[in-house]
Amino acid sequence: MDLVIKNGTVATASDSFRADVGIRDGRIVALGEGLSATREIDATGRLVLPGGIEAHCHIAQESATGGMTADDYRSGSISAAFGGNSCFVPFAAQHRGMGVLETLALYDSRAEGASVIDYGYHLIITDPTEKALGEELPAAFARGVTSFKVFMTYDLMKIDDTQFLDILSVARRHGALTMVHAENSGIIRWMSDRLVAKGHTAPRYHAISHPAAAEIEAINRAITLARFVDAPLMIVHVSTDEGAALVAGARLEGARIFAETCPQYLFLTRDDLDRPGMEGAKFMCSPPLRDAATQQALWRHLQLGTFSLFSSDHAPYRFDASGKLAKGPGASFRQIANGMPGIALRLPLLFSEGVRKGRITLNQFVALAATNAAKLYGMHPRKGTIAIGADADIAIWDPEETRTVTLADQHDNMDYTPYEGMTLTGWPVTVLSRGEVVVDAGRLVARPGRGRFVARARPDFTGYPGGRAPELDPARNFGAEIDP
Repeated sequence: MDLVIKNGTVATASDSFRADVGIRDGRIVALGEGLSATREIDATGRLVLPGGIEAHCHIAQESATGGMTADDYRSGSISAAFGGNSCFVPFAAQHRGMGVLETLALYDSRAEGASVIDYGYHLIITDPTEKALGEELPAAFARGVTSFKVFMTYDLMKIDDTQFLDILSVARRHGALTMVHAENSGIIRWMSDRLVAKGHTAPRYHAISHPAAAEIEAINRAITLARFVDAPLMIVHVSTDEGAALVAGARLEGARIFAETCPQYLFLTRDDLDRPGMEGAKFMCSPPLRDAATQQALWRHLQLGTFSLFSSDHAPYRFDASGKLAKGPGASFRQIANGMPGIALRLPLLFSEGVRKGRITLNQFVALAATNAAKLYGMHPRKGTIAIGADADIAIWDPEETRTVTLADQHDNMDYTPYEGMTLTGWPVTVLSRGEVVVDAGRLVARPGRGRFVARARPDFTGYPGGRAPELDPARNFGAEIDP
């Protein structure tokens, strides 16, 4: 063995146990007692966990209006690693007029030689042409990009229901997973028009312009469309109790519907948007922050398994003219870039406020940190667990270390963190990717560019019976083959 991690408490999504972990050629080859190697890491008093998989982040990505996120694959991956992650899956955003394969080539060029951890892509599909659906998406699936996201809002990105059904049908035929940003565009426009007409343009009105009803209606519609064609669906960044309840109900009925929530919805509230001057712009994201009662409801959904994923939705726009204030210091909430940083704090926040405070178990933490993402996005068992044969993607945590959050500790390219000053207990102190130490004792020790692209397999949805609408069953609709 090249390396042994000794004397730690190993935890997976199902079990916790004392064991040494033996590593050779970047993979886990032994779990046992008394293992030895020429190189050893003493994990006495520490937790040995699968490295986190950050499955929702925006890295080196332009918005539809041309704004670029502050983090590229170098800075974004470094920040992710300091947060206990050994793999991440940013978005590759197709904009209208771009081909799918053209989009992937662009992001290949941005990632090449930059990332310190392994990476994949989720596509964003905004232009579902016949060529994109019939040729390019299947080609993307074949190279291991087996998930993609669509939008039900934003004028330059949204798809209509017919396009949504086309995309869901292609995903079902090829075993891919569709992700959706679910907000009702009409409700948001109607509210925003009236607020701006009355002169209500400060950041705090962003939360009013995206009411809970916009998310609830869109989640209900997205679930209905996905169930109609029996396609698996991931509803990202759920921010409402009612939206989460729709997901829970659909899952109870056997539908292949999944959901994630994000730290901002558990640790921040809409009151943060009402800070002096333009400070509230730092806390603008979509869906928006909600109230304290919704926070508690979302914690219950997290505890009870409604949410399969807990992702950062890291969307870093600096608080200056290159980011949030691109339209000037007096910009309307409509003109301010949406998104917040958080890739380095996703797991410390969940560990401190979830595990340490008894809201979730350590095994639930592991599932939310890594295992569920690996399973849903086609990386398991290669990643997301500690098992013989898996990549040696490991995060060693000190469960007793207490720190106060500072911007410097984020190691990103941002000029603020929305969690500044919070005191958290439990931190990753050593992170390995394929057996190589990436971060250790507050230092980056890996070179940019060592991260590899991860070709992902089809997700396994065994256990979800699903079932298409009867109108799509040739045996029940007079033999018509509508959606083979």
